[in-house]
Amino acid sequence: MIRFSTSLLLPFFLLIALMPGTSRSDEAISLFNGKDLSGWDGDPALWKVVDGIITGTCAGPGTPKHNDFLIWRGGTLKDFELTVTMRVIGDNNSGIQYRSRPLPEVGPWAIAGYQCDVHPAIEHTGMTYEEKGRGIFGLNGKNVLLDPKGQRWLLSKQEPVKVDVSQWQTYTVIAKGNVLEHRINGKLTSKLIDGDEKGRALEGLLAFQLHSGNANTVEIREVKLETLEGGEILPFALPANAIRIDKPTTSRPQGLGKPAPANPAPAKKP
Repeated sequence: MIRFSTSLLLPFFLLIALMPGTSRSDEAISLFNGKDLSGWDGDPALWKVVDGIITGTCAGPGTPKHNDFLIWRGGTLKDFELTVTMRVIGDNNSGIQYRSRPLPEVGPWAIAGYQCDVHPAIEHTGMTYEEKGRGIFGLNGKNVLLDPKGQRWLLSKQEPVKVDVSQWQTYTVIAKGNVLEHRINGKLTSKLIDGDEKGRALEGLLAFQLHSGNANTVEIREVKLETLEGGEILPFALPANAIRIDKPTTSRPQGLGKPAPANPAPAKKP
């Protein structure tokens, strides 16, 4: 096991703290009115409001055929702080998409981009990830730097935040320039400094994921957005004690148990 002192990384994170700060342009606004999906766009067969809660339902393999999304149509996100209270019931996962782009070739509600994962496996929940893109950056408890070639470097780590995603939890995403931070109930899960200029996104869509495969229900009761101004691009600088790491992989792409196929094979005729 590699052991290193996070104290050696203090000068690097001090640089972040001393950069020109962001200002808050407005108070946080609610993106969900508690009544209907006004301002949101999703497959009506999958997404609805039930008893004042946004509800997305995957009935099992094939419904939906691929990961589907509820997309906010109120604008694009640049620098912001987003707070979401949600839960996922069933052996599958969801995620908060941001600075994302549409994939019309896949479907009308398909999305690719940054995601704050909401996953029953502790190592994945709150991790920094890119849907239909560069994959996992930093697992829960890991803070990572991407260099201009997309190589991952571990900067620091902390105790993973352990929660039950089937219970109501509050997820926070803070995006300022090329620095992205995920928190659960106020505790840091993963931080990404994206120095990959060709691969990163500085603005894009907000959406919620309904994962295909194992049956699951996504419930969201609060979505609050605070716009930030003045987020700067952190210039690439590799700390001397940063540790080069491979792209993390997963053996649990849906939940904790055996994953069901997203597109089950049709039954054979007798």
